[in-house]
Amino acid sequence: MTLTITGKGLTIEDVVEVARHHRKVELHENAKANIKKCRAMLEEKIEAHEIMYGVNTGIGEFSEVVLSDDQVKDFQKYLIYNHAAGIGDPAPLEYVRGAMLGRINVHAKGHSGVRLEITQTLVDMLNKGVTPFVCQKGSVGASGDLAPMSQIALLMMGEGKAYYKGELYGGKEAMDKAGIPIPGLQARDGLATINGSNVLTAMSAILLYDANNWLKQAEIAAAMSLEALKANMKPYTSKLHEVRGFKGAVRSANAINKLVDGGDLKEGKVACKVQDAYSMRSTPQVIGAAHDALAYARSQVEIELNGVGDNPIFFPDEKTQLSGANFQGTPVAVPMDMVGSCITMVSVMSERRMNRLNHPALNVGLPAFLTKGAGMFSGLMLSQYTADMQIVEQRILSTPASIQSIPAAADQEDFVSMGMNTAIKNFQILDNAYGILGIEIMAAAQALDFRKEEYSFGNGVKKAWETVRKHVEFLDIDRPLYEDHTTMKELVKSTEILQEVEKVVGSLE
Repeated sequence: MTLTITGKGLTIEDVVEVARHHRKVELHENAKANIKKCRAMLEEKIEAHEIMYGVNTGIGEFSEVVLSDDQVKDFQKYLIYNHAAGIGDPAPLEYVRGAMLGRINVHAKGHSGVRLEITQTLVDMLNKGVTPFVCQKGSVGASGDLAPMSQIALLMMGEGKAYYKGELYGGKEAMDKAGIPIPGLQARDGLATINGSNVLTAMSAILLYDANNWLKQAEIAAAMSLEALKANMKPYTSKLHEVRGFKGAVRSANAINKLVDGGDLKEGKVACKVQDAYSMRSTPQVIGAAHDALAYARSQVEIELNGVGDNPIFFPDEKTQLSGANFQGTPVAVPMDMVGSCITMVSVMSERRMNRLNHPALNVGLPAFLTKGAGMFSGLMLSQYTADMQIVEQRILSTPASIQSIPAAADQEDFVSMGMNTAIKNFQILDNAYGILGIEIMAAAQALDFRKEEYSFGNGVKKAWETVRKHVEFLDIDRPLYEDHTTMKELVKSTEILQEVEKVVGSLE
């Protein structure tokens, strides 16, 4: 079903559907009317020679320079040329598509002064699969994601480069092959295409979607390890968390209970300690805190997805405009810095449970390093090394980017969000998190193989173990583990374990 863009109600799921799964989009008729109304007001003001930032003035430090009528015509072209100043490798196509969707939704609100032809061209590009080549690096996350968005705007002039049906073409060739007319840039059009934090916001929306799936798999990993370590399950009682009041902890405890339901451990048939280590009994509080952080970040990202991130902003009903800083990426960067730290935090707890599975003094009777031939064989000893290396990288990357401002533009832009750095490093943190969690799940599956004759497992845990065994064999004698580690990482990333488990126990939300 086609997604109708109205300027409101856009969710992170909508972004994923359009950006990743190529769902078609269309502009609501009211959105078209809003865009036309705002443009008409802008053109009246241009005719009246009213001074407007970025329309008939320069930008940044040159905002006091008033342009002549002839200069206004060419200014948007040179603005895009100057700002298409990124560097290096291309951003994944889903990031670019998500940014285009976000920009369309901004325009749909009717406060940007852009021509409808520009917005409709972005819609056509999404629907026909023309995706601009955009360097991922270059934005400081204020005045919008100017460098990457300018590479999108180049296509409005038939310039730049774009992917079409898996091939990279010159901008005009890609548009011609897709049958999309080149709209050109007139007054205001260029700045209205680039002046928002749409790339970092789209990346954050996609990250939040994937991180939520990862957290649910962190609960699956925890449940598997808890079963293997004969955990005391009383700390997972829902009312224990309800009296404290954190929604995320209640959610996490309920999810883990679902996973161990139907097993001997949950039913009290397995002897356990009065109190387990923190890495076992604090799991709902820790993963729950991450759930709560993601919920807050989602609220902020969806506000930004549906807000007017632009400058200046036009108010057609009042026949006026206001210049401010609604392009500033800080409202997204701050909660997303927190999200990256939370993913690292949950990864650290995952590694600590994996350590207990390996450690002969802590693993409640399991073989040392989960191997039957300790001494001759080292089992999963080195798997922990691999997890630890990735955690150190996560910790380095978890330093907030939102405090790293460097002044630019002759100190006119003397505080910037660096939100693109947040978005980029969060994906690196999550990439490591897939590997760390995959190693815990692999170790837990190995441990469960040693326990399966002693007692029965919860229904969700059993299904997770069965799914792992379709991809990675029990480690009977030592073998090179790099393929197993990589397979497990990709398995977690694919969400296959989550999908199979949720078929058995229901949603873990």
